[in-house]
Amino acid sequence: MEGLGNDFVVIDAVRQEIALTPERIRCLADRRRGVGCDQVLMVAPASHLGADFRYRIFNADGTEVEHCGNGIRCLARFIREEGLSSAGRLRIETEGRVTEVETQPDGHVAVDMGRPELEPPRIPFNAPARENRYRLHTSSGEVRIAAVSMGNPHAVLFVDDVQSAPVAALGPEIERHTRFPAGTNVGFMQVLDRGRIRLRVFERGVGETPACGTGACAAVVAGRLADRLDPKVKVELPGGELVINWRGEGRPVWMVGPGRTVFRGEIDLT
Repeated sequence: MEGLGNDFVVIDAVRQEIALTPERIRCLADRRRGVGCDQVLMVAPASHLGADFRYRIFNADGTEVEHCGNGIRCLARFIREEGLSSAGRLRIETEGRVTEVETQPDGHVAVDMGRPELEPPRIPFNAPARENRYRLHTSSGEVRIAAVSMGNPHAVLFVDDVQSAPVAALGPEIERHTRFPAGTNVGFMQVLDRGRIRLRVFERGVGETPACGTGACAAVVAGRLADRLDPKVKVELPGGELVINWRGEGRPVWMVGPGRTVFRGEIDLT
């Protein structure tokens, strides 16, 4: 499946038993020797009371991560297309929370991405106190970032031109920066006007991808806190557009965007 060019192998673990080791995940994600994807997604029976399904996300390098906004839209479409549920609104268990998703008549999926976490220890990010922007030392000099968690950590940089932003140079360095003890996703955001931004994201454990749903949410949160964006923002990513709504602190972030099945198949992992 794919959401704005961010591609996934999606596995039904409701009707079959499957054990995914890091080695198997790397095999699935390999674009020459496996199927090829940015991340492997698994839908499994819920373990949380009140949830309909459980959602697990694995990066191409075999590590399990907390959340993926593009992935959960695809997962919602997968659940309906595979006949696991016909409900228009679902509650899906992710790491640490239950996420509400709703499939709209046009096939787009709206996702309650939850309230952003801004307190440094909960991102996690090493800082003595919360700030809207932090100074971060890199090999290229000092940069200023916003640090936000959307269930996974994000560093957001404001740039004048996203096309010329140093994504390949700064992305890997900030991803592994010592002030982010769990690593981080890195977003490079250009504000076009109060209702529109352009964004490139270097994803933790993956590299630059055509789109990142949690990254789009984190960027809008950072822009709103800097008083540069309105509550409803169109986010232009290399793979397409998302619409992000955030009405401010204490409120959840809502994301609307597409998800699409590319093909179905079988693979022998023994």
